[in-house]
Order: sequence, then structure tokens, then C-alpha cells
Amino acid sequence: MGRSAMPPGGSPFDLGDPAAYRRWREEKLERFPGSVDDLLVEVDDPSRLADAERAALLDRIRRANLVVYRCRRQVVNRDMLRSFGRALGLSRLDDHLCAEEDGISQLTVSDGAGQTGEYIPYTDRPLSWHCDGYYNESERMIRAMLLHCARPAAEGGENALMDHEMLYIALRDAGSEYIEALMHPEALAIPANVQHGEVIRPERVGPVFSVDPGTGALHMRFTARGRNIRWRDDPVTREAVDRIGRLLDAADAPVFRLRLQPGDGILCNNVLHNRTGFRDHPEPERKRLVFRARYLDRVAET
Repeated sequence: MGRSAMPPGGSPFDLGDPAAYRRWREEKLERFPGSVDDLLVEVDDPSRLADAERAALLDRIRRANLVVYRCRRQVVNRDMLRSFGRALGLSRLDDHLCAEEDGISQLTVSDGAGQTGEYIPYTDRPLSWHCDGYYNESERMIRAMLLHCARPAAEGGENALMDHEMLYIALRDAGSEYIEALMHPEALAIPANVQHGEVIRPERVGPVFSVDPGTGALHMRFTARGRNIRWRDDPVTREAVDRIGRLLDAADAPVFRLRLQPGDGILCNNVLHNRTGFRDHPEPERKRLVFRARYLDRVAET
């Protein structure tokens, strides 16, 4: 089906081409996985993928923009994760404030010192629905993300994930005006990050849904947080945002839920995701530890 895994013809995300959308929608819904078990792929060594393992990983990502993998060897280091990403076309890591020199972050509860203690991923508090990098400039769009569990929390820390293309379908079926509003270049603004009088990051303004000019793939930029965020002051935009909230919370939403165990990981084309709060182990050496890599690339061949 080609690099963008789309039916022949026009873009399904062009509101002026309903026929292309209908063709894409039909295939998307027909192939979409029915459960989190359908997303699972076992791999032996993530740094040396077998052809069958790579094919299985790409199949899940083509169908749902995400895959859950399970390493037979539970001890996986950072170099192995970087090799795993490269095998799937992911080489450009996002160089952000909390990333280490190799571009990979260690998500663990911070002691409050330094920059990490100021951000929710480094606490035991719940993370609301979001796509990674919603505060990045458009030139550094996060197209893919990897989470790898080295140590789970004592209790909690469950992830929920939803393919943003499925949310797009639900919104477009409800009314194309919602998509038009969310594609507006001023749909969502994230105010500047100012710490101690210094501007760490300027204000970012952009659309929620956009189409990647290089691949034709749909990208979503979103956060459900209520503070330090500004939506375009427009009735349709407000209604669209309200619909997103109700769709994500619906009992029948196509949401995959799982609690990662040691050696488990999630690889995705930056789908919507959240995380419940958790209780950590009291012993420092057993504290929850998840490696995160965020990429400027999209998974190859998807």
C-alpha cells in the first residue's frame, strides 16, 4: 500500500475529498485490532530484530499506529533501545530539557531536585490524555515515541492508549466542521514556559490535527490539561474539544489499557495516551523506571 499505508487516490484527510476518506475509513475500521492482546509482539533481542519480528511490529503499527512488545530477555539497556528504534527507521531523537546525552529519558519519581521534579512524568501523579511534544515547534514535531519498562511501580501506573486516527474518524463522522476547527493554525496555544523570570520555551500556537507534508500521515497535537493552555475562542472549537473529552471517556471508546511489566514496551506513532497515578516501592533500587525515547521520525513504512 506504499509508505503512508493509505488507499490510492486523494488524501483521506482532505475535507474536500469525501470519497478518499470513505475508502480509508472502511479499511481502517476493518483492520483495526480488537484488543490489546492483538497488539502484542514478542521479540528476542530488540537490538537484533528477526525479519518476522520486524514484520509483526510494523503490521500492528500500520493497523493501530502502535504496538506492544515483550522482550524475552528482560534486561535491556539504552544502546539496545536505540538499535531497536533504528531498525524501525527511528534515528532522530528529540533533544529536550530532560533527555540525557543519548536522547533517552529515564522516567522515575524525582527527588524534587533539578528540572525533572517540576514535570508530572517524573512524579507519581496521574498523567492526563496527551500526545507527546504538543509544546514543540512544528519543525520538531514528535512523530513517534517509545516507552520501555525496566521496573514497574508497586501499584498502579496503568497506561491507556488511543489511536488518534480513530478519534479523527469519530469527530469527522460527527461533523466535518469539527475537523476544520481543529485544523485551524491557531486552534491550540501553549503559553510560554517561564521559570524564575527566564523564558525556557516561548509560546507555541498551532493546529490539533495536521497532515505531515512528507508522508501524508495524520498528526495530532493535544493535551487534556486544564491549566496553562488556551483554545481558540470559537464556538465550534469549544464544542470539538468537549466532544474529544467525551469520546476519550466513553465506555465503548477504542482505548487499549495495560500495565507494563519488566521487558515490556510501547512503540507508537505518537498516539493519544495517559497514565494513572501509582504507589512506588519504598526501596530506591526498586522504584518505577521507564525509559522514554521521542523521535522526530515516524515509524518506517507506516
